[in-house]
Order: sequence, then C-alpha cells, then structure tokens
Amino acid sequence: MSAHKGKGNIKIANYADWMSQLPSELWTIPLFKLAIPGSHDSLSYDLDPSSAIIEPDNLKRFSWIYCLRRIVRTWGMTQEYTITMQLEAGVRYFDLRIARKRNDHHPTRLYFYHGLYTSTDVETVLREIHAWTVAHPKEVIILAFSNFNGFEKNIKDKLHNHLIGFIKTMFGSKLVPPGIPTLQNCWDQGKNVIVSYDYPESYHPEMWRKITYYYANSMDRAQIKSKISEALGEEKTSNYFFVCGLNMTLPADHRILIYILRLCDSFPNVIRRGLPKLLKWLKQQSGVNIVASDLATRKDFVSTVVELNSALMKP
Repeated sequence: MSAHKGKGNIKIANYADWMSQLPSELWTIPLFKLAIPGSHDSLSYDLDPSSAIIEPDNLKRFSWIYCLRRIVRTWGMTQEYTITMQLEAGVRYFDLRIARKRNDHHPTRLYFYHGLYTSTDVETVLREIHAWTVAHPKEVIILAFSNFNGFEKNIKDKLHNHLIGFIKTMFGSKLVPPGIPTLQNCWDQGKNVIVSYDYPESYHPEMWRKITYYYANSMDRAQIKSKISEALGEEKTSNYFFVCGLNMTLPADHRILIYILRLCDSFPNVIRRGLPKLLKWLKQQSGVNIVASDLATRKDFVSTVVELNSALMKP
C-alpha cells in the first residue's frame, strides 16, 4: 500500500507495520482509544462447500443439496484473503467464530464457521497467526473468540479447556493480560496478542472478557450508520474495547431469498458497492475504537481507520 498522510501528519509507509509507524505521542494512549481496523467473520474466505450447512437454521435440512451449499458459500464469504494477507494489509482485530463438527472422529478438533465450516482447522490458523506475530513484534493484534457452535453440554468444558490451553501454549509470553494496555507498555513487555474469549465459565487470567460488537443487523447503510452513531454515544466514556461493525447483514428469514437467488451476484459484490459510501461517512466520525468490516483488505479501509487516529494528536 502506498504512503498515506493524515490530518495530524500520520505517515504510514507500509501497513504491515503501521502501529510501529504511528507518531510517538500515540504510543502511550490506551488501545481502547485508538482506531483499529478489524475484519468481520475473518475466516470466511475459507468456507468449505463440501461441509454441512450450519446456519441459517431454515436451510440446515437441505445440506444434501450441493448447489445450495455453493450458494451459502457465495453469500457467506465476507473476506477474500487469507489471515496472513489480512495481517499484512494492516488488519489487527479478528472476529473468530468457533465450531465443532458433529460426529467428528477427532474429539477436540475445531473449525471456524459462517454458514458453512471452514476447510482449515482452528489450530492450523492460530499457528499461522503466531508466526506472523513473531515476525512483527510491535504490531498488537486482538483475537476475539465467540459463538462456539456445536459445543454440546456434555463436551463443552473439555472443548473450551482444550482450546484455551492451546492458545496459552501457542502464544505464551506474548499474551497481553487484561488491564489498560498501550503500545508502549506492550512493546516494553514483549507482548502483542490480546485474546478476548466469550465464555465466562472458562475464566483464565490471560483471557479478556467479551468485546461488545455493535452492528445493525441490516443491509441498509442508513441503519448501519445509525447503529454506529448510537454505539459511539454509549461508549464515549468507556474504558474497554468495543467494535463498530460496518458489515451488512443478510436477513435470517425468507427475505434472504431476495439476495441469494441473484445467481450473477455475490455478497462480496454487494459489499464493494456499499463500502465506499460507508468509509466516506466514517471519515467524519470521532471516538471510534475497533472498526470491523467485510472485505477488510479492500483499498482504503485500513488507511481510513488508521487516519482517524490523527484526531488524537495535538495540533
């Protein structure tokens, strides 16, 4: 990506390392106050059309229809590029929805999901993320684990303990403990991975609690803007992370057919048509923290969010 100059003279030569290129006056600001680009349904580029449909509920019983699974993939794929490519593009927050396949012969193997399961399992992706964080020690990332589909009552504790144990072993001393982190204190301690885990029963001191994700549950841009404006008002005095979701959301009822029966269209195409207008509006906002989007690697998304940090600089 090319160099970008913001109102406060923020110059970023390479977004793979944008945090380390921020002006030094931003290094001591709590990460809760920085504008941080994120991706919505971060692993949806990897959806497997040979897997069963797991959402929406009213389509599950039609999983045997291959062309329907292909349609679910077309309209469930909110990201186009791999997790490493997202990291290289400057994305620092990742929306990770976890699922276990029913009847999987491997007792603790987990996948990501959005309509379908992913082809790649969770542990393989986390190894890929870990390798990147080692190579970029000054870039602080936020991994938000949620949903936990298929964690049935008799096995859920075992699955949570296994996943949390793997996270702790994989990232180890790189895990940032809950508190009021800044870039400077993360760098000083050699830590750059924040893990939010949305399952309070599995309390571990290394894990952060759930990060609220505000989204409009609508395809209407006006409703998305309204929901984010409402969130910015609610979080004005917050001292914790929060996410403003720029993502559009397909209807969960029969109205979804209006979209998925457009055989020459796709969800990424719908996003491409709407995202530029949302970004233009976003440039006028203040007080944002994490901003998550579909097609987060698309030109201008990361740079627009990072530029918002210029408002935190002294004139």
